[in-house]
Amino acid sequence: MSNQAVLEWMERVVKPEQIEKYLEQGKDFVDEELIRQSLNTAINPEKSLLRDIMSKSLDLQRLDPDETAALLNCTDEEIWEEMYQTGYQIKEKVYGRRIVTFAPLYVSNHCVNSCVYCGFRKDNTETMRKQLSLEELGKEVESLVQKGHKRLIMVYGEHPDSDVHYIADTLTKAYQTKVGHGEIRRVNVNAAPMSIEDLEILRDIGIGTFQVFQETYHHDTYRRLHPRGIKANYLWRLYALHRAMDAGVDDVGIGALFGLYDWKFEVMGLLLHTIDLEKRFNGVGPHTISFPRIEPALNTPFTRHSPYLVDDATFKKLVTVIRLSVPYTGMILTARERPEVRNEVIKTGCTQIDAGSNIGVGSYQEETMNYDRQQFILGDNRSLDEAIRDMAKMGFITSFCTADYRCGRTGECFMGIAKSGKIHNLCMPNAILTFKEYLLDYASEATKDAASYLINQELAALPNPAIQDKVKGMLVRIEAGERDLFL
Repeated sequence: MSNQAVLEWMERVVKPEQIEKYLEQGKDFVDEELIRQSLNTAINPEKSLLRDIMSKSLDLQRLDPDETAALLNCTDEEIWEEMYQTGYQIKEKVYGRRIVTFAPLYVSNHCVNSCVYCGFRKDNTETMRKQLSLEELGKEVESLVQKGHKRLIMVYGEHPDSDVHYIADTLTKAYQTKVGHGEIRRVNVNAAPMSIEDLEILRDIGIGTFQVFQETYHHDTYRRLHPRGIKANYLWRLYALHRAMDAGVDDVGIGALFGLYDWKFEVMGLLLHTIDLEKRFNGVGPHTISFPRIEPALNTPFTRHSPYLVDDATFKKLVTVIRLSVPYTGMILTARERPEVRNEVIKTGCTQIDAGSNIGVGSYQEETMNYDRQQFILGDNRSLDEAIRDMAKMGFITSFCTADYRCGRTGECFMGIAKSGKIHNLCMPNAILTFKEYLLDYASEATKDAASYLINQELAALPNPAIQDKVKGMLVRIEAGERDLFL
């Protein structure tokens, strides 16, 4: 595609009227003065106040900005330990002892943007540009299915070659690809902001969760780090998920890239984003919140020299505060982090991880790490099987369940069940069933030895005897060869 054609496409993407409809008196919801005032007021919070706030979180009530600011400003390590424990209690109360697992599939790294921290930025001449054909995509999906994956998040650069029609075609191809007993049952998408009309196309194809990360909520920092391209438009990105909800894509995922600006400010930005979505969409906020940290990327010196890089101890704290601030929302801990960090931080209340990840475009089939096709460098290179084994040793059962989405338990329905703390009553039986499939079809002997105990443990823990009996019958059917059974 010629440069002129690309420029003409870029001029058509942003629709100002689909920004203005969400503004209040011409302003967006990221009130920087409110954030600063909240953080500056909640200095040296009393232990009693912090414990009261934790109690509110345990009651599965979203926190207000001043309450989150108080948690962020805690300097008492004893209270931090209590917060870590409370985060895990909340996670178990809402989601049970299950960890949902998925794989990222990078489909294209063509991009018109110039984000200074990104290996895919347009002016990075050391990145090898590649976009998968439908045939190549099918082979990538086959490779993931053969390892046991049932969920994907497909990732696309912002470019006319990977517009909504290409995304729709690749989603369809992923759903159509089957290998033996295996197939992909849920495809989430991480892509550039789109118009309501384009998002309706993806809704009709069967998109799962639509992710758009604001990267940084700080206006001036955002402008400085996104100097050119469509992504330079802060407001077009900020309201991407509002448009998705209006288009009927009712599961959306927000996130911030920690290390671009002050970590406390970004946590507050995520909270304000949640509050605005809930206000506008009948109490339905983000289905998931992500909190990646900057990682090194090829020919991208900013990733090593940002003044706001977050260390491991601070990372654990910010994840914990997010868990307490929005207690009913899923939280994604990615393979950017090293295994030892993930194994520690997951205990503060995370609900989803990726595993067996390879983020080089076209690299799953090749089984190589192609760093010149990657957006950044991963910290966790464990296989899916190894990660499942480690989770089992920690007492977590890995879930491949996608029943909620196929049964229509999304958006308002899902959020209502999650806020009542009852989602695990539906999801744990399905986790047991999908875990049984994995053990039978894909697990190594070492993982079977380490993880099989979880089936009986979680089956015995189901509170309803009738559901126990039903799941036992379904397990027998799975052993006899049936697949994809769910409640």
